[in-house]
Amino acid sequence: MSSLKQLFPATFQFTCQLLVRITDINYGGHVGNDRLLVFAHEARIQFLQHYGFTEMELDQTSLMLTKATLEIRKELFFGDQLTIAVHALHFTSKGFDLLYKIEKTEKEQSILAAIVLTTMLCYDYKNKKVALLPERVLQRLSV
Repeated sequence: MSSLKQLFPATFQFTCQLLVRITDINYGGHVGNDRLLVFAHEARIQFLQHYGFTEMELDQTSLMLTKATLEIRKELFFGDQLTIAVHALHFTSKGFDLLYKIEKTEKEQSILAAIVLTTMLCYDYKNKKVALLPERVLQRLSV
């Protein structure tokens, strides 16, 4: 079975910090897999803002998440400090993928806790149709 880790770039474009909240904990006493998508969503919003975009204002188009893949490597618990690195890759004429590396700090060491890959499609919500990836977005995000 292949791993998303093989997609890791030499350096990620963006990082942010998040804290695991009590509302992120499921009945198993750890972070639920659904919350990893919430963490990725928050990191994606911050990533886009870093480049001057939002999900709804992406140079005269918007974004829609069409696919998500998760790899869980380590349990996460209430109070864990997370570092989420984000990198854009696999650009097409209508979208791109975002790769998220989620790490937690344990005994002063960064430990890989999860990897998320989302496929983002450019979408015109007003006309309800797929849109083309704007050239300016491609230039800004494909560093």
